[in-house]
Amino acid sequence: MKELPEILKTLYDAQIDFVVIGGAAMYLQGSAYVTQDVDFCYARTPQNIKRLTTALKPHHPVLRGAPAGLPFTFDARTVAQGMNFTLTSDLGDLDFLGEVAGLGGYDDVKAAADILVIDGMQIRVLSLIGLIKSKKAAGRPKDLYVLPELEALELVKRKTGAK
Repeated sequence: MKELPEILKTLYDAQIDFVVIGGAAMYLQGSAYVTQDVDFCYARTPQNIKRLTTALKPHHPVLRGAPAGLPFTFDARTVAQGMNFTLTSDLGDLDFLGEVAGLGGYDDVKAAADILVIDGMQIRVLSLIGLIKSKKAAGRPKDLYVLPELEALELVKRKTGAK
């Protein structure tokens, strides 16, 4: 997660509309879970897609797990024609999702997010309740495995009134 502050700064400085989701959101919400990639839900407006591709292009994003030599151009047209992208870049592994299981598109995910101050930046991070809903809806073993910790963190947050 050492790349996380740099990734967030890159997106924040470019004024990209995004919400941190997945393992990175769990980490930022207090989980002990460690992930190797950083997942985001992003607004799929033409302006936001342009800002996203412009901000990431200098970091050489390529499709993660794709066969070597597979043609791929990371530009606004490509992103507009797709929905979810699993990338590797100079910043690390990044996953951009247009929709999140159990929640919906960007506006729904944004409504389920908390705003956390990270290195002086106000960053939208999926709430514990949102994480629980999305993990249950995804239903993969790795998602179900983390539910007890997320539910315990949410219980502590509720009981203590923590933000």
